[in-house]
Parts: sequence; C-alpha cells; structure tokens
Amino acid sequence: MKKLFYIGIIGLTLFEILKVYFIMPFPGSQRMNSIDFAYFLHTYRWHFRIILATLAVAGSLKAFQAEKKLWPAITAAICLFIIYNFNFKMTADHMFLEPTNLVFKPQSGNELGDTSLVLSVKIANEVKAYPIQFIAYHHKVQDTIGSQPVLITYCNVCRTGRAFEPYVDGEIEHFRLVGMDHFNAMLEDSRTGSWWRQANGEAITGKLKGTKLEEIESTQLTVGKLFELYPNALVMQADAEFMDSYDSLARFERGKSESDLTRTDTLSWQDKSWVVGIDISGKAKAYDWNALKANGMIEDTFADKALVLVLSRDGQSFGVFEKGGPQPARLSNDTIFIDSNAFDLSGRSLADSIPDLKRIAAYQEFWHSWRTFHPQTARMQP
Repeated sequence: MKKLFYIGIIGLTLFEILKVYFIMPFPGSQRMNSIDFAYFLHTYRWHFRIILATLAVAGSLKAFQAEKKLWPAITAAICLFIIYNFNFKMTADHMFLEPTNLVFKPQSGNELGDTSLVLSVKIANEVKAYPIQFIAYHHKVQDTIGSQPVLITYCNVCRTGRAFEPYVDGEIEHFRLVGMDHFNAMLEDSRTGSWWRQANGEAITGKLKGTKLEEIESTQLTVGKLFELYPNALVMQADAEFMDSYDSLARFERGKSESDLTRTDTLSWQDKSWVVGIDISGKAKAYDWNALKANGMIEDTFADKALVLVLSRDGQSFGVFEKGGPQPARLSNDTIFIDSNAFDLSGRSLADSIPDLKRIAAYQEFWHSWRTFHPQTARMQP
C-alpha cells in the first residue's frame, strides 16, 4: 500500500509539470507537434488529478507509518509546491494579466511619445490604437470600435499583431490566454474550451478545430504617424497596475530585447529577423525588413497584383498597397506618387477625383513565425 502513495504523489507531480510543459516555452516543448496531447491532458485534468490523488490517499497511512516518516512528508510537500506554482504562477493567464481599466485618450491627452509603436484599427469612422509595449504584455485586449466588438492580440515571441471579430457560432466570445504552440500565443474560448492560434485566428484543437475567427484589418504605425493620418484617433493609455511589466517591454518594440524568445536578429532571414508578410488568397510571401528599411520602398508583382511596400521616414510605420498597374511608384516625404497621383501613407488619395489605393493586409513578423504558419511562403529575392 505504501507504493500507492508514491505512485500517486509522483504521478500527480509529473502530470502537473507535463500539463504546463507542452503549452509554455520550455526547452524542446515548442518544437514538437504535441498540441493534441497537451489538449488531452488539459481536458481530462480532473480525471488524472482525482485518480492520482486517490492512490496517494489510499497509501498515505502506510507511508507515514514507515520508519522514515520524513520522506513521504518531503515528497508530498514538493508535490504541493509544484501543483501551486504550475497552476497559479507559471500558467499564461496568471503570468500575463488582462488590463483592468481600458483608458483611451485623444491627441490632446495622450501620454505616449510620438515614436511609440501602436497597432491601429479603423472601423466606421472610429480609429483606436493599441501600444505594442502594452499589448505585448497583455497579449490580448477585448474592446469595442465603432460599436463593433474586437479582439486585439499580440504575441511578442512571434512579433505578430492581429485583430479579430470575437464571434464564435454567431455569439460574442470571451477568450483567455492559455499558453503557446510553436512559439505562438494560444487563446481559449469560454464556451467550448477550444484553443485558437493568435497568428491566424484558427482553432487548432478542441470542438471547433479548423474554425477561423474573422480578421479585422490592422496597421502598425508610430503614434506620431497615427495622429498625422488620423487626427481624431484614440490611443490606449497605460494601466497603472502594470507599469513594471510595461517598462520591461519598452526595448522590445525597437528590437532591443535581450531575451532569447523576443530578441531581434539584425541580419536578414535569420529566425528572429523581421519580415513583412502578406497573404493574398492563400498565397503568401515574405519581404526582408532590412531591404525595405534601406530602400524605403519595394515594388513587386505577386499573386497577379502589382504591389508597392512603403516605409515611413520614422522607420516603423509601413503599408502595402496594390498599385493597379505596372506604372512605377515613388515615395517622397511619406507621400506615395504613382504617375502624377499622390497618396498618403494610409493609401488615401490626396485628390478627390482619384480613388484611394487598395490596402493589402501586411504584418511585421519574425521570420521563424511567418514561415512556420505559412510553410509554402515565397520569399523576396535579393
């Protein structure tokens, strides 16, 4: 009977470790295709806990009656320590908390500097911007823009920002941060418990596996460029409760993080190099950020479309547009010229008689992330 105690205690300890190991960035855990097994452990966690705890209780009397009573006490203490830490300290939703107070301010009251990076979303006539320094910690913010519910997400290990409509089966859903898979943040919906990939809004395991959230167009801009393009925009302000966490990510947005998970490779096409990724009707391509930064503009033809990628003078705000023809483009003082027609960095025409440029959804991302979730991606040639 004494063996039952140790089988239960050691089994429970290993279970709690494995349950977290497969969905957090531990050595080796993110390189395995183990998401279904991780979801199995999570789904049946109480079955495992009850069975293993029952074994431990059944053998506890004999274990503590043995001559060496200290061993079962130490074993049990270690088990309790691991249960507490792996459930209340090391899980994603306990490490990265949601903002408790969403505050947005216009340009007149904004407290962020002009060089701060934001993920901006425009719905109807309302523009809201979410500082990357803040959402890189929270990983997700649920809000409303233009009377439409939105789910704003960011994964700093992949350097991916995405906005989605938080509807599942036609109903507004609330999501929690549950962990990561292949270094990308995963969210769990509250009704079915399915796990959703942040990089593309797809449910990768659970009842809704294969379902995708509808994406909302978002744009990376600096605060200065945001207010230049959208003077009436509102910017999310810092939640005072999380200032220490925000400060620790201040270097991340500029590519100065020293963490192995969030650092930046300065050379091109390395795991942590920055790329601009586009996906047009299922055809993906990646463009070297260093080349875009060096030239300010890249012209290309992809998926039967003539494209122009432009980078602002601030070195961070960018956009990708369809030119509508083979005519060359020119960028001057953040104004895009195609033939004699001029457009601002949002693609808006500066002449009422000329239509706006069609924007192509584009994302700044780490190369390892883009190629993982777009395995058939083309790559810009030197």
